[in-house]
Amino acid sequence: MVTELCIRDATLKDLPVLVRFNAALAWDTEQRRLSPQTLSAGITRALAAPELCRYYVAEVDGKVIGQTMVTFEVTDWEDGLVHWIQSVFVDPEHRGRGVFRQLYQHVVNTATAAGDGRRVRLYVEKDNDTAIATYKRLGMHQAHFHIYETKL
Repeated sequence: MVTELCIRDATLKDLPVLVRFNAALAWDTEQRRLSPQTLSAGITRALAAPELCRYYVAEVDGKVIGQTMVTFEVTDWEDGLVHWIQSVFVDPEHRGRGVFRQLYQHVVNTATAAGDGRRVRLYVEKDNDTAIATYKRLGMHQAHFHIYETKL
């Protein structure tokens, strides 16, 4: 367990590491190579729109070792917000030390403190057994629906 971990909002100063982590995430989970220019533009857009999403980073001794992005969905059925965890990445040399657990707890605490948080959700590649086991250890459970999409 990493004990001297700081969880904070990401800033534009974190852009290079966020680009690097997202590129590694895409390769690790989907064997997809993403354009650094597109990632940079997308992350910059995300950082500029805190009402739509937030990036959080985990750092030790000033070095970013993990990240997650949270996007917000209005739930009219529950009159509040669903906090969707996305873009989860922990530097491989720091995995298995509780970094994601602390990022996750930060998201839960932030959603709870806001007063209108209703759920924390994420989606995971169906064959990513390691991530699924991690989410179950955190007390998360599989929701009752599948996600479908149309690429535009």
